Amino acid sequence: MCKRIMKAETSSSGDVPFYKIGTFGKEADAFISREKFEEYRNAYSYPKKGDILISAAGTIGRAVVYNGEDAYYQDSNIVWIDNNESIVLNRYLFYCYQLQPWVVSTGGTIARLYNDNISKAKIIVPNIEHQKQIIAILDRFDILCNDLSNGLPAEIEARKKQYEYYRDKLLNFKEVK
Repeated sequence: MCKRIMKAETSSSGDVPFYKIGTFGKEADAFISREKFEEYRNAYSYPKKGDILISAAGTIGRAVVYNGEDAYYQDSNIVWIDNNESIVLNRYLFYCYQLQPWVVSTGGTIARLYNDNISKAKIIVPNIEHQKQIIAILDRFDILCNDLSNGLPAEIEARKKQYEYYRDKLLNFKEVK
C-alpha cells in the first residue's frame, strides 16, 4: 500500500496522477506534487513495473497492471502483489484475478478485500511456458475486444461509416426537371 495522501495534498491538475477508488483503472481526476511523490515513493512501499494492483474497497477486485509511469494510489484501498515471477507470471495473475470470486468483509461501513483474502485465493498455476501461451491468447482476445484501432470497436466504426456511405448514396435522389 502507498502512504496516505490527504485531500489537502491533492489538486485537480498537477505533476503526478493520484488514483482513488473511483478513478482506479481510468483517468485520474486528482494530482499530487512531484516533491510529495518523490518523498513518499522513496520512503514507503511502491509497486514495480508489471506488478498487479487490486482495488480493495469500492470496486473490489478491479485489477490493473502497473505500467511503470509515475502515479500514486490511495492507501489501503489499492494494493499490489509483490509476486515471485519464477512461479507465476504477473500477467497470468492479472487474468486469474479477473475471474476470482473475492471473499470480502461486510461488517463495516464499506465492503473490503483484505490482504489475507488475496493471499488465500486459489489459482491453478501451470508451468511458465503454458502460462505464456495462455497470456498470449488472452492478450490477443483483449486487443480484439477493446483496442480502438485494431479490434471490434474499429470494425464497428468501419461498418458504421460503410452503412452511412451506402445509405447516403441510396437516399441521394437527383432532382428531375
